[in-house]
Amino acid sequence: MAQFQEMMRQQLESSMNAELEKLLDSTEGSDREVSRKDFEGFRNLFQRFLQVKGPSIEWIKIQRPPEDSIQPYERILGRGLPNSVADCLNKLVVVKLNGGLGTSMGCKGPKSLISVRNENTFLDLTVQQIEHLNKTYNTNVPLVLMNSFNTDEDTKKILQKYTHHRVKIHTFNQSRVVQDVEVHGGSQVVDVGHEDVLLALSDQLVHEPRVVEAGVDVSVPRGVPALCTLPRHAEAGGDREERLFVDARTLDGGQNVVQLETAVGAAIKCFDNALGINVPRSRFLPVKTTSDLLLVMSNLYSLDAGSLTMSPRREFPTTPHVKLGSSFTNVQEYVNRFESIPDMLELDHLTVSGDVTLGKNVSLKGTVIIIANHGDRIDIPAGSMLENKIVSGNLRIMDH
Repeated sequence: MAQFQEMMRQQLESSMNAELEKLLDSTEGSDREVSRKDFEGFRNLFQRFLQVKGPSIEWIKIQRPPEDSIQPYERILGRGLPNSVADCLNKLVVVKLNGGLGTSMGCKGPKSLISVRNENTFLDLTVQQIEHLNKTYNTNVPLVLMNSFNTDEDTKKILQKYTHHRVKIHTFNQSRVVQDVEVHGGSQVVDVGHEDVLLALSDQLVHEPRVVEAGVDVSVPRGVPALCTLPRHAEAGGDREERLFVDARTLDGGQNVVQLETAVGAAIKCFDNALGINVPRSRFLPVKTTSDLLLVMSNLYSLDAGSLTMSPRREFPTTPHVKLGSSFTNVQEYVNRFESIPDMLELDHLTVSGDVTLGKNVSLKGTVIIIANHGDRIDIPAGSMLENKIVSGNLRIMDH
């Protein structure tokens, strides 16, 4: 059986190599060298995929990490700032994974370019945060964006607006591979993951194994500011097998594919004395849906130098639970359904379903549920105050 499996592995590997060579022969000029490097990376992933035997995780062996390996954010905050903040910041590079599209919110462009507050995009907030550090401490913390083929062109166009900001911005592209030219009738490409951020910068990382500040600030999406020591395993070309993720997907045309990915977070095993930080919700504001977007756009948060902080007028430190229906999934439609973002300071729970619009200066408190049945529409009038209410049926407000 083992011999048969080895023969099958070799046959699959040989077939894949032949197909990649055919694709490479179809490229010319500078594209050929780029494609060659991308295909080599995919070939390595495919070889590791074929060598996987059995489940990648044996759950029975999973145990809680040692208590000291997860540090509470409050303990780190209690240590205060170091004596020389500027010296520490000048060793810092802020890296943002900027390859994602806002497809979960009906956007076609980079997710980082979605407007959040006062016409500021997520990328604007990132630049403002870093610029505030550089101006406050007279430092030169740079921003590095790892783009994908989906986001690179649009991102480079928008970066021109930051020319006169005190932030030096660098970009590079994560690698990509072709899915299947024959099946889809045209070349389609996918990313292979964001572990590239370590590999691409491996010759520029800090080599001394001293302790440095490394944090994750996701008050804007996909934020990973970090200063890393070079992983010994990566430097020596060591085993990286555990960093392969197998993602079964169905494409738009109905074709089932297996996508092989890597993730930068999985590289934690390559670092000695790695620690996790248990951060409070105030430091973790992921925006994956328009329900999340409504929270960060509301008066629950105030904006200062690119940072969103919970309003002191909010009695509870937790955020409301917001669930917007399918009519709000698309960002543009979501924006059209709110004449202005409602007052949510005293809101605990909000559910909205169906064809619903909200007028200006609406206030929501406690638990509010608004449900318009199929074929019905509900217009919440401007200036309304809803507290612990269920609104259903059909309510139209029309100009006279």
